[in-house]
Amino acid sequence: MASEKTTLPITRVFMNFFYSFPKLIVTNVLFGIPLAAFFGLFYAISLINGLPPAAVMLIRLAVVIPVFPFYAGVAQVTAHLSRGERDFKVTSNFFAAVKENFKRFLVHGIVLYAAVIFSYFSISFYASMLSKNSMMFAPMIVSILVSVFLLFMFFYIPPMTVTFDIPMKSIYKNSLLMSFGELAKNFIAVLGMFLVFIFASTFLFACMGNAVAIIIVTIILAVAVVPAFAAFFINSAVYERMYYMVIDNTAEIKNIDSKIDETRKKKEPKKFDSEAIKNEFNEKLKQFEFDENGDGDEYLFFEGRMIKRSVLLRMKNEVLESEMK
Repeated sequence: MASEKTTLPITRVFMNFFYSFPKLIVTNVLFGIPLAAFFGLFYAISLINGLPPAAVMLIRLAVVIPVFPFYAGVAQVTAHLSRGERDFKVTSNFFAAVKENFKRFLVHGIVLYAAVIFSYFSISFYASMLSKNSMMFAPMIVSILVSVFLLFMFFYIPPMTVTFDIPMKSIYKNSLLMSFGELAKNFIAVLGMFLVFIFASTFLFACMGNAVAIIIVTIILAVAVVPAFAAFFINSAVYERMYYMVIDNTAEIKNIDSKIDETRKKKEPKKFDSEAIKNEFNEKLKQFEFDENGDGDEYLFFEGRMIKRSVLLRMKNEVLESEMK
């Protein structure tokens, strides 16, 4: 652990990447199967005779809406891997994240679809008007900047959703703040995406001149490589800052710990004065499942607050010991 901390951040990222390579492939396949299925469906719909080109594009892009809930699994698994965690089951983590976050990611998919449509049409419109009116250059630049910050927001929305049980309003507010406030991390994430793009382009370039080979390689890259690889590098760049922003600052963390200690000493305010409420709290604590061998300083979400894993484990053991006496 000590030697890992002394390595350069970029070295740790690539070490995690190569150690995580098999898990990333499995994750991408789990995501790629529904991606391929929905893309095939929407592509077939877009082939209906008489549809204008704009409608064809809108239909094909709409695949992001039903597919995005499955991206919750990608966000969950790559968040673990980007933190250097390897002792977990990819499949169970993937589908648990999809199940728990399905509705929220469906909303995220609709927002992402709207953002892509806005970006494409606004930039295309102003670019086409440049030859007629050079004044269109300014709104085109504004449209590009808005699109870039929308992209930055979606670096944070998926990992924040799978990590924290917080309102949607808070997810979008925090993501918007970090899209502006963490520019260095955001550009590092873009660099990671660029590396994935170069990796994929190398294989496609090797197939130049063979249309069938290009189609096959594109399908393989989409189903087995690109989404999970890109998510891994994005999370490697932004996850730590996102995590500590959401759990606020050290003073707030200490305040949470002190409240937990007060609860255990029966000095918590009125809501814990009732014996019935106390028993209900203890029952929920006994049933709460978490990795007891994980990092004791990591914060877990329990009963509306972020609590250290070590504190939760101590509280749970105290409840169990008191029942055995």
